[in-house]
Amino acid sequence: MEETKNLRHRLLVLCALFALCLTAYCASMFDAQIVRGDEYRALAQRTNTSVEPVEASRGVITDRNGKVLVTNRVDYTLTFDPSLLESDELNAELLRLTELLRAQGVSWFDELPLSRTRPYAYDDSVNRSGMLTKYAISRKWIDEGTDEQTFYKMRAPQTIFELLREEYAVDAGLSPDEQRDLVGLRYSLATAKLDGDGTFLFASDVDVALISRIKDGGFKGVRVGISTAREYRTDAAAHILGRVGKIQNWDDYKDRGYAWNDVVGLDGVENAFEDYLRGKDGKRIVTSNAEGKVISELYSVEPEPGQNVALTLDIDFQEDVERILADSVGALIEADGIDRGAAAAVVQVGTGEVLALASYPTYSLKTFNQDFATLNSDPRRPMLNRATQWAFAPGSTFKPAVAVAALESGVITPQTKIRTQGAYHYYDMTFNCWIYASYGRTHGSINVSDAITVSCNYFFYEIGRQLGISALDRFAAAFGLGEPTGIEIPENVGTMTSPDYVNSLKNQYWTDGLTLQAAIGQAYNTFTPLQLANYIATLSGGGARYKAHLLKSVSSYDSAEPTLVYDEPPVETVEISDENLKAVLSGMRKLVTEGSVRNAFSRCIVDAAAKTGTAQTGGKGTISNGIFVAFAPYDDPQIALAMIIEKGDSGGALANTAVDILNAYFTAGEADIIGEDTLLK
Repeated sequence: MEETKNLRHRLLVLCALFALCLTAYCASMFDAQIVRGDEYRALAQRTNTSVEPVEASRGVITDRNGKVLVTNRVDYTLTFDPSLLESDELNAELLRLTELLRAQGVSWFDELPLSRTRPYAYDDSVNRSGMLTKYAISRKWIDEGTDEQTFYKMRAPQTIFELLREEYAVDAGLSPDEQRDLVGLRYSLATAKLDGDGTFLFASDVDVALISRIKDGGFKGVRVGISTAREYRTDAAAHILGRVGKIQNWDDYKDRGYAWNDVVGLDGVENAFEDYLRGKDGKRIVTSNAEGKVISELYSVEPEPGQNVALTLDIDFQEDVERILADSVGALIEADGIDRGAAAAVVQVGTGEVLALASYPTYSLKTFNQDFATLNSDPRRPMLNRATQWAFAPGSTFKPAVAVAALESGVITPQTKIRTQGAYHYYDMTFNCWIYASYGRTHGSINVSDAITVSCNYFFYEIGRQLGISALDRFAAAFGLGEPTGIEIPENVGTMTSPDYVNSLKNQYWTDGLTLQAAIGQAYNTFTPLQLANYIATLSGGGARYKAHLLKSVSSYDSAEPTLVYDEPPVETVEISDENLKAVLSGMRKLVTEGSVRNAFSRCIVDAAAKTGTAQTGGKGTISNGIFVAFAPYDDPQIALAMIIEKGDSGGALANTAVDILNAYFTAGEADIIGEDTLLK
């Protein structure tokens, strides 16, 4: 009986304990779902899965022989997601972050177009798509439709800074640097959100040590990502290859499937071939907790790398040309102490393929970011691509084109001889041949071949007068002079002297005497080295003019088989009879066998033909530019070369440099050993 009573007592105690646990559980559930339901629901939502884009790596850039020029390496990035912390925590966390980055010597992206130090000034280099103006309109600081220049006049930089500082509740007691850092990052986050992106990429190419400090420090809102950065395998061809960076003009990309923080080609072939090099981003499903720690991730769409682009460049030859050009200019500078620029372009005859484009001075893409301030302030303008963007008077290198125009128009025949008299009189004007001005002599009675060899101005004054400016313009355009070459990177189209052009200039008017000056490559004629090289390629190739181009082929990232091969017919054919062509080319040939540059060309390993040019740059006492064009081999033209050295004096002074370039090409031989479009590992 006693045992039964004890058992009943134990059961009552157990039931009481069970009832107590059940009551506690129900109370907890009531508190979680009813009393604090909204709070926990919001927390649960913050730990829900999200879909994130996965950046695809850019395609590889190679030269014509498959040598890798630009590839990718792993890059750690830092993004900031303000949704992962309370609004009143934002400034403090960003301040902690900037203090760490500064202590580690790491720079971060700042989209605010104001200088980093006082007194503040507008900095348009970071004002992507006029975003500051758009933001000011969104905050109703200015009226809708206000343009950027008006906005800048209306609001001083310091005023804008103070408005932003108050907008983001940045403590005025902080140091000026801390205030600027916070305002810049808060503005960057706000403008990213304005364009539909809730996160902001604030640092890239960070090292593992910094990532460890961020993880150990419990920085809220910071996410570490893996991306790719461009890796350059050559110091050459900087102006051609170009750079990548964050989108500068969002309006150009927002309707093309890009995100605000995406990296794109900014210049060079990186920009020109963006559609090929850009990959297709993937997607992954990411689950993270309230602190932003990733719990799990799963790819829903795998990223697809960009396509590989093979250029027409021969990188070994490109490096040779840059070295030869730098040595030649360096010798001139050492001799007279005068800084000067230079450029060379080499084009394949019969295809328009650009084999080399050299510009001096140049720079290295590997250290561009570190060197930018120095490069930007250098008066020699090393970032200017002189091979495509520097237009100058061609001097006598234009004379072969004039000769073709006169021969094909029937003004002269190959046998026509003109008795030159040194001083050419035209109405009340007198134009002197160079030999008369220098030595008081004439070239005597000569035909067109001889006139090209000795570069007789008198001869070309006469045939230029008979031709007239309209015919000169027509043939110059047919050779691509003063016209776009077709090159995929930015170029200066230059000008060809014409009445319409001259009359369009302020305080200038057309006179017929300009026809004579144009006929010897002066007046308003200005062409780029690439235009001259393509013109010589057209001439030596019998008149077929091709677009100058850098694209050779495109292949998918996982296949060596090309998906696209450049194969375009000539854009124009200059009709030149065999007899007339021979007369012009033989004059260029005699220049290197009998003329002023025969000594230099005595060491050229192939038979070549050339034309010198000297272009005046100013008044009396100034040093003229030296220009030189050539092609080789003479009997079977393969390449055409054009080069200029600023203040190089006479074109003949460039002959040794031209011979070095020709010898470098014809002794290389590597292009015959390695098959084109073969990717080298």
